[in-house]
Amino acid sequence: MRPDRRTSPLDPTRASSATSTAPTRSARTRRTALVGAAGLTGLGLVALVAVGAPASASVVAAPITSFADADAFSMEPVGSYETGVFDQSAAEIVAHYAAGQRLLVVNAAAARVEMLDVRDPAAPTKLFDLQTTGVLSADGSVVPADAVANSVSVRADGLGVVAVESSPKTDAGWLVFFDASGDGVALGAVRVGALPDMVAFSPDGTRVIVANEGEPAEDYSVDPEGAVSIVDVPATIAVPPQSAVRTADFHAYEADGATPVDPAVRIYGGREDAGTVTPENPLDLPVSENLEPEYATFSADGATAWVSLQEADALAIVDVASATVTDVVPLGSVDRSVVPFDPSDRDGADGGPAIAIGTWPVRGHLMPDTIDSYQVDGATYIVTANEGDSRDWAGYSEVARVKDLGDDGLAPVCDSIDPSLLTDAGLGRLNITTADGLSADGSCYETLYTFGARSFSILDAGGTSVFDSGDAFEQLLAAVAPESFNSNHTASGVDGRSDDKGPEPEGVALGEIDGRTYAFIGFERVGGIAVYDVTEPTRASFTAYVNNRDLTVSAEDEIDAGADPADVLTRAGDLGPEGLAFIAADDSPTGEPMLAVGNEVSGSTTMYAISVPAVVEPTVPPVDPTTPPTAEPTPGPTAAPAPAPTTQPDDPATVVPAPGGGTDDADGTIAGGAGDDDGDGALAFTGSERTGLIVGVAGGLLALGAGLLLLARRHRASRAS
Repeated sequence: MRPDRRTSPLDPTRASSATSTAPTRSARTRRTALVGAAGLTGLGLVALVAVGAPASASVVAAPITSFADADAFSMEPVGSYETGVFDQSAAEIVAHYAAGQRLLVVNAAAARVEMLDVRDPAAPTKLFDLQTTGVLSADGSVVPADAVANSVSVRADGLGVVAVESSPKTDAGWLVFFDASGDGVALGAVRVGALPDMVAFSPDGTRVIVANEGEPAEDYSVDPEGAVSIVDVPATIAVPPQSAVRTADFHAYEADGATPVDPAVRIYGGREDAGTVTPENPLDLPVSENLEPEYATFSADGATAWVSLQEADALAIVDVASATVTDVVPLGSVDRSVVPFDPSDRDGADGGPAIAIGTWPVRGHLMPDTIDSYQVDGATYIVTANEGDSRDWAGYSEVARVKDLGDDGLAPVCDSIDPSLLTDAGLGRLNITTADGLSADGSCYETLYTFGARSFSILDAGGTSVFDSGDAFEQLLAAVAPESFNSNHTASGVDGRSDDKGPEPEGVALGEIDGRTYAFIGFERVGGIAVYDVTEPTRASFTAYVNNRDLTVSAEDEIDAGADPADVLTRAGDLGPEGLAFIAADDSPTGEPMLAVGNEVSGSTTMYAISVPAVVEPTVPPVDPTTPPTAEPTPGPTAAPAPAPTTQPDDPATVVPAPGGGTDDADGTIAGGAGDDDGDGALAFTGSERTGLIVGVAGGLLALGAGLLLLARRHRASRAS
């Protein structure tokens, strides 16, 4: 989702860098909490840790931290750069240039990209701003002074590119090119589609892909086409010609096109629904206007790209060489009568907030924002952050609370839905879409659809789900931060987002550490980064959660009361993580992996240090010839019983995950729990369980080897005598 462009009188210009004096991991003060029956055994969580360290700028004293194995995986904030700007998207998308140890940060509040020096990640410092306006484009246009930077990407040799939207946003935008090792002066630009919202280089650096979102004007007087631009870029640090820009559009999916749209793809809320179609403005491309590309990712060979179509709850597949959309795949919905969630911010006994994660007769569209991809055994998998988004404009809005259905011209809820569930403590306050769920005759809403799945998913190359995290995120937050469960990002409080999209997973980045692939997922609202081991796509497992936020500081409330915004943000920490960039050990300034996170509400950019202890090879102790050999190997630990597999209704478009489990490709049913590897519900070891098994077996084999060595020595001694 593109960040809210809210106007605020609070716009201090202070910018500072931050250092951290956090002690090493072994010196930390740790706090362990027990996880109850409603807790996280399905996540493999074994410890909840609060890190005690002096606060420095927006690195807070005690980040909320939990690890599946606190001695096997370390992740902690070490330094942060602050703009001091509150709730104006002053830090969004981030990109790392390894050769110069520079971090590029989109500051949408100032319509620019800031260049940071991260050679010392504990003290990021600003170098300069990139030039993104006043640039002459290859098509003869000039990027206007009020244009807005949306996204940035950089190639290994330093060729960088910024996606810049026009003013108005419904006009065609630009890609502005620059040298990341230079002083920020633009090299030039090319013209692309309306509202270029995301840009990325292909793995080999020969092409750039751009998601042209094409949002409508607020009043729907204009609704530009959504499209995907493919740009062939030079091998040198130079600007491509305008002829290098090709467009993958959705014209083939129009009513008179060659390819029909799958009816499960959400085509709705265009100019026809808004009532702005006129004879001078004919509705000739309703599908192309309706589909709004959000985020894109390449295959490892750069031949295929996948693009999230968030509002449409779909995934576009693009043939890169021909710049053609080859498929638009619906992503389906989560059945909340099976997968629990908390739908109300007024579910306490006194009509106030509470944590009440349960099952309800609701379905949730996945509607992913950020996506990323990786390969396993030659097959590509796409990881999606299922944030949810709505069309909510002055000219048309699909958003309504359940309790308002039946009022203001909206159809009521059908009698088939128990009316006792429609109270404020139940489903009454839940935001749902009015575009879906009507009965065949349109008289009432027989199915309630909400926005987002409050989860992340792993899809195969065809868009079929092989894993979904289900209710794991809300269960995690209920355990680690119950006093701020489903908090908002501007102000702290319990349950504030339960009636909307919960933790709102938005950003995702993938990275490889010691041969294993991890997904880092940012929670836009309550904050924090969840880490999952996704090495085996169908059996992803929880690894860590780190939230660099002091939830005792309610930023919006304090600032409204007159406190200095910069001081409040320093104490509050990171609010609203938006963009994530994984930095591999070989590219890192420290020689160990790192994660950079841009936080749109706090306007801070934070560097996280990641460490996985090196494997220590066990040594065979000296053999005492007087000690009899060990007859049997030492047994390793045993696994806990597998959770019972969960099944779903016969709906192939539905995602209904078991805790930590995946879905079967054939019929959408759950193939066992977190450790099920063949669909029969039997446990296969995952996470720390697998590690424990390996260590146990290794220990047994070493003991057996020591015994055999002793027997051999005695045999040689007896022959010598």
